[in-house]
Amino acid sequence: MTRVLITGATSGIGAAFARRFAAVHCDLVLVARDEERLAGTARDLRDRHGVRVETLAADLLDPAGRSAVEERLSDPSAPVDVLVNNAGFGLPAPFPHSPVEDEERMLDLLTRVPLRLTHAAVPGMTARRRGAVINIASVAGLLPTGTYGAAKAWLIAFSESLRVDLAPHGVKVVAVCPGFTRTEFQRRAGMDVSGLPEWAWLEPDRVVADALKDLARGRPVSIAGRRYRAYAFAVRHLPRTVAARMARSRAPRD
Repeated sequence: MTRVLITGATSGIGAAFARRFAAVHCDLVLVARDEERLAGTARDLRDRHGVRVETLAADLLDPAGRSAVEERLSDPSAPVDVLVNNAGFGLPAPFPHSPVEDEERMLDLLTRVPLRLTHAAVPGMTARRRGAVINIASVAGLLPTGTYGAAKAWLIAFSESLRVDLAPHGVKVVAVCPGFTRTEFQRRAGMDVSGLPEWAWLEPDRVVADALKDLARGRPVSIAGRRYRAYAFAVRHLPRTVAARMARSRAPRD
């Protein structure tokens, strides 16, 4: 039985991954800060799909909480086969208009946490010669879009490098780069997205479906939606000065 650990598992893309894996009868380990919401999510998945669901209430920015998740990932008695690094948040103001402490917290959650959790999970996966790491990045990581985009760019590069290193050991890696997705992300970040056209929005389930297809196909980066794939192709081939001007408008975020 495949076991999947998902961070930020109670809403948005993380919750969509939980639903998708539960629907194909994978056991789950759900990680989030809100213990009550976590319990409700787990109960619903058990009732709907009859799968085993562990919950781990942890603040990944707290050393004790992060260590608890690392220990769970490295536990050989109940191995985790798939790690979904999804937890994250954004800031409403561009650098340097947010408090530097908030910038550091965001950078830690988007880079240090997936690095540490992946470091805990990968040895067991390589020893078993199977497994997968799914890192939720963003189309913003393809553009010069402030500290959020810079952190996501690091996660994309990390994923692509890790994919090459782990392929001989039977472990797959994909960086998922959604554009604007209907989640709680924008509200929590204090972003005004009222002017976005309908076509700009993705549904979390669509992002997850495309991500799992691209993981199975061995693609290094997964971008949902033809418009966002065209957008990503364009910005990767434009001069960086032009891409920077594009980024001054609304850069897509998950």
